[in-house]
Amino acid sequence: MSHTSVLIVGSAPNAPEVASWDISGFDAVVVINNAWQAVPQWTHFIHPEDFPPERRPQEIPQGRLQIGADTYVPAQNKYGGFVYAGGTMAFTSAYWALDAFRPDVLAFFACDMVYPKTGATHFYGSGAADPLRKDPTLVSLRAKARRLQVCAAQQGCAVVNLSAGESVLPYPRCDKSDALRDVEAEIYDIAVASEAASLERQFDYFVPSGRYWEQIDRFEADVIAKIDATWLRAFGETR
Repeated sequence: MSHTSVLIVGSAPNAPEVASWDISGFDAVVVINNAWQAVPQWTHFIHPEDFPPERRPQEIPQGRLQIGADTYVPAQNKYGGFVYAGGTMAFTSAYWALDAFRPDVLAFFACDMVYPKTGATHFYGSGAADPLRKDPTLVSLRAKARRLQVCAAQQGCAVVNLSAGESVLPYPRCDKSDALRDVEAEIYDIAVASEAASLERQFDYFVPSGRYWEQIDRFEADVIAKIDATWLRAFGETR
């Protein structure tokens, strides 16, 4: 049987390590925003609408793809949209990859969303961190990460974290060579996950355009918190 592994690389300080990797076993290497500068082997460059044109590759090499909102918004909508699935490009990239590749393993690297008050926050120095902005969809990054993990497991995909340092992502740590083999998806409580999905359908905070911030006033923080808590409870976590 064929095995599909997708690598997603963010802009954490360890991102340049990928430049020395043999990534030939990965079916795709998805770089988020500035990460294309650190990872010469990238196959897919993904960015939001407001990512400055001057910070994008000036030319897209033959055989590689640039992924924008016109592509990733419909993909993420298939998994519940942006309010519940989270408003970071790390999660958006993952949902897009789940839809595009139907992978067996989804491996994150340099997507740890750890932002120290001093020192480098990104491989290029310091930068603005999306998860630190005031946004009701980002209150619990761990809950959004667990939701993604369930969505992946439901289609037979394991989600792992290749980074070795501190990370917000709660996924099993994994060596890159292991990510190219069969990895078992982490066990979760199916009944509780179904409860979380049912709550999402009940409140229906769905914005087809993906521009959820344009309707931010209709989202209630306690509702999102309740749903977040249920996704966490599916993995036996309280926060």
